Amino acid sequence: MRDEWRTFALGDISTVVTSGSRGWAEYYSATGCAFVRMGNIRRSSIELDISDLKFVKLPKESSEGTRTQLQSGDILISITAELGKVAYVRALPTPQSYISQHVCLVRIEHEQAVPDYVAYLLSSEPERQRLNRLNDAGAKAGLNLQTISRFGITVPPLLEQRKIADVLRTWDVAIEKLEALRETNLQRRIWLRSHLFTGRTRLPGYTGEWREVTLGTVLTDHGLQGTGAEEVFSVSVHKGLINQIEHLGRSFAAAETGHYNRVLPGDIVYTKSPTGDFPLGIIKQSKISQEVIVSPLYGVFTPTTRALGVILDALFESPIAVRNYLHPLVQKGAKNTIAITNRRFLEGKLILPMDPAEQSAIAAVVEVSQAELTAIEAEIEALTRQKRGLMQKLLTGEWRVNLDGDAHG
Repeated sequence: MRDEWRTFALGDISTVVTSGSRGWAEYYSATGCAFVRMGNIRRSSIELDISDLKFVKLPKESSEGTRTQLQSGDILISITAELGKVAYVRALPTPQSYISQHVCLVRIEHEQAVPDYVAYLLSSEPERQRLNRLNDAGAKAGLNLQTISRFGITVPPLLEQRKIADVLRTWDVAIEKLEALRETNLQRRIWLRSHLFTGRTRLPGYTGEWREVTLGTVLTDHGLQGTGAEEVFSVSVHKGLINQIEHLGRSFAAAETGHYNRVLPGDIVYTKSPTGDFPLGIIKQSKISQEVIVSPLYGVFTPTTRALGVILDALFESPIAVRNYLHPLVQKGAKNTIAITNRRFLEGKLILPMDPAEQSAIAAVVEVSQAELTAIEAEIEALTRQKRGLMQKLLTGEWRVNLDGDAHG
């Protein structure tokens, strides 16, 4: 039963403010106060992301310090562009922390509202959609303080708010620990690229030659085309080769695919189009167990050993590594098109191990790291899905918590 739940407008239970029109760039200094921007508010967690704070020095005449200096327990809402992202300030990033004009600060000041519960409520999908429907900036997304102040929320009794926030926080802590493990894995992969893939660090027992060679020495443009029986695949930055319908929602292939390039298991595929952090294209190994086909615009190459393909795939997951390799080879057209032939692609040089046994040993290290990363990401996805389901049940009163903090229907 929700008879004892109460409805408040945010402005009736909190102070709602944002900063002036000046952006952080006007105050930029190498030292100074932490400046929280919209990018520090994540979708996946209500915890403030402090990994990329800007540090500024506010001018003496500014009144920002009295209006927008953060306190523990503040709730932050993005009010431009990507509306309705919510962060909870559990602990201050630095003693002096402020918000940008793209962020709204909500400071709960009512004894019947628990700040972190309100943060969880506002970050839930139904409430975020409600906020988005209040967009008052026309074609350009935006929320003003009056709109947010009038925004109504319904909350259970105080003890139940605390219990629900504690339950959801347990899931957040578990997800944060897994995200820390993922970050450790990614940092290890950076080390692999700079040490193990360059020969600076050798695996025990291997003393074979490393040599600077053109990729044409270790990759072959086999030129095979589709037979009509293969599935059409695309290439994703994060997922590698992936079924085009699964990746893009529908097929963009031509009616006749006999001229499409065939990709064998273990082949290296180069997409000759700019993609996100990869303005010169992306390079991936096919980890698909069967033969597939890709657009004829892609380059497809077979490595001399499968292990060498694993090493190249791991090396080229770095945008910097891809740029360093491709920049001397690529010419860009007037419309930002990439002009590079398969032959030209193979003319770049890398230092690589020549001993197939050492290649296999290095590839085994890479694959263990990738398997660990895949497992961690699957756990994060599972816990995030469970938390989303809990939020739906607990924040609507469909499930209630008892005095021991256990949820029940």
